[in-house]
Amino acid sequence: MADGLDAGLCAGFLESLPISGAAISVFSGLAPETMVCASDAVSARIDELQYDLGEGPRWEALQTRRPVLLPDVRNGSHAAWPVFAKSLLELDVSALFVFPLALGALDVGVAELYSSVSGPLSPAEHSKALQLADVVTWHLLRQLLTLPTGDGTDPPPDGSPLSRREIHQATGMVLAQAGTSARDALLLMRAHAFAHGRTVREVARDVVSRSVDFTPGGG
Repeated sequence: MADGLDAGLCAGFLESLPISGAAISVFSGLAPETMVCASDAVSARIDELQYDLGEGPRWEALQTRRPVLLPDVRNGSHAAWPVFAKSLLELDVSALFVFPLALGALDVGVAELYSSVSGPLSPAEHSKALQLADVVTWHLLRQLLTLPTGDGTDPPPDGSPLSRREIHQATGMVLAQAGTSARDALLLMRAHAFAHGRTVREVARDVVSRSVDFTPGGG
């Protein structure tokens, strides 16, 4: 998780809602995109898949600033994110609920909740999820605003499943190699990862170790 951010935030959703797992990620410009917490390996994988593929309900929630509720995620075409939907079938996930973490004009991040049992949240549960999202948003914003200035957010220890330090470092390297924007540099790594059946984190490690080079004509 990002230094200074509370990994226990996921626990509040698990304690109050009939879900199997939760993950929270920060997207605020105050810090690099970072997974704050994941309650289990499945939650972490749901978050990582969407980050790697650049598609999925978390991106819709961020764009629309509205919850994306999928009570029966295993059925339906999910035309907006077909690759993510197919990958999700490999996990024990039957329902997925994504809540944007936003305050005013500021987009802070997303809370991704999943259940291994299909079915919608009741009105009371949906209301509770919104309340928890508000609490988490305020908490994260306070933490982000008090992070040390300079290098922004200190990364998790090397090897942590929540760390994306290498991805941010590799994005900068690919940006220089390909002469492109940071956004397109990340797209290049995502495309390479998808084409080779790997994660973006694995590709980033190869970029940092210089075993993969995106210089035109490079290896």
